[in-house]
Amino acid sequence: MNPDEFRDWSTKAAEWGVAYRETLRERPVRAQTQPGDIFAQIAASPPETAEPMEKIFADFEEKIVPGMTHWQHPRFFAYFPANAAPVSVVAEYLVSAMAAQCMLWQTSPAATELETRMVDWMRQALGLPSGFSGVIQDSASSATLAAVLVMRERALSWEGNSHGLSGQAPVRIYCSGQVHTSIDRAIWVSGIGEQNLVRVASGGPLRGMDLAALEAAIVADKAAGLLPAGIIACVGGTSIGGTDDIAGVSAVAARHGLYLHVDAAWAGSAMICEEFRHYWNGVEGADSIVFNPHKWLGAQFDCSIQFVREPESLVKTLAIQPEYLKTHGKDGIVNYSEWSVPLGRRFRALKLWFLLRAHGLEGLRTMIRNHVRWSENLAARLARTPGFEIVSQPMLSLFSFRHQPRAGGDADRHNLDLVNAINDDGRIYLTQTRVDGRVAIRFQAGQFETTEADIDTAFEAIVEMANGFS
Repeated sequence: MNPDEFRDWSTKAAEWGVAYRETLRERPVRAQTQPGDIFAQIAASPPETAEPMEKIFADFEEKIVPGMTHWQHPRFFAYFPANAAPVSVVAEYLVSAMAAQCMLWQTSPAATELETRMVDWMRQALGLPSGFSGVIQDSASSATLAAVLVMRERALSWEGNSHGLSGQAPVRIYCSGQVHTSIDRAIWVSGIGEQNLVRVASGGPLRGMDLAALEAAIVADKAAGLLPAGIIACVGGTSIGGTDDIAGVSAVAARHGLYLHVDAAWAGSAMICEEFRHYWNGVEGADSIVFNPHKWLGAQFDCSIQFVREPESLVKTLAIQPEYLKTHGKDGIVNYSEWSVPLGRRFRALKLWFLLRAHGLEGLRTMIRNHVRWSENLAARLARTPGFEIVSQPMLSLFSFRHQPRAGGDADRHNLDLVNAINDDGRIYLTQTRVDGRVAIRFQAGQFETTEADIDTAFEAIVEMANGFS
């Protein structure tokens, strides 16, 4: 591709992206294809000779786009959002064009220094104390794995990496049943093992860990000769927004000398609004915190910030410095690859810089406040509608509900059929969960361009499809 062709196709791709975003409300939110439909349309073998870009782009539009679920759709109410504000997309064009591998300060000084500044901008925006520094990871899964590895190394007197876990007393990590499955994976990958992830009973309106049960589990493990290493607390869990008493958990961690990691991957974005910070009171006592600007804040995936109180512990756990990765003749630099599991790093800070400058914190606060208010209003409307039950009250913009089947009907089957019918209808996209062993349907508002009218459409679609089952 010569420079003129590169210019022409770059322009066409950008124009396609604008038209795509403008027409999203006309598309079903979830892909309407069946398994194997797209696969069958793709050539079974790679081409031997070059094909024209016109054909490649046409195939993209005709074969790929129909099989995409539209995460930027204003009526995407499933999972959590994976927002990409348009200004973030523009920043990503520039990152893709430069294609820098930003593993070290010397491989792109601007990427490293902008990352340092952006992490501190977000620290200030969330109201965290100045003692926290941090790093932009790819996802909360990587941040949590890094935190678990630090927990493991501290508990093993920094000998786990060199000596392994064989012959050591089992390392124990504590959490509630509301945490994300990324915690399970971190336990697997770190070698700690699922049996050593202690799930503490939870309860109350926010499904937080029972602090007495947490303390009892730690004391019992110590008495049994095990190695309590850390606690993973949750603010805004994926299922129904489960949230721990962070101040209480922090006090338990401090009494027993345990590392505390707080997973606020989704809910952390809301902490730019001071009125929501009560959900993580005591967070200043954490050793590390993760939140994802690529969820609710509008920075395109991937962009996950891990704040740490003691970066030295993270570097001590993860840094490897062969001669070819050393920077000679420069002092006072940071190599963020030493703060991460992967060596390779993308230039993630640029989109955050563009986003924060283009919208300002107040613009982002307004969006989040609207989403919370609209979600609360929808929950109240459904609660007043015959046949509907609110299973979990709104935690920020997330709640769950259930519809009652006909007399004698299977409630779980009915609600699974209902959520499938809603998604097949295409106007909105929802997901299901289980609460106390029973199926419930989740709703969360968080897409960057959602309006109150989109929430009204959600109410209409939910009630209309439920009436079709009654």
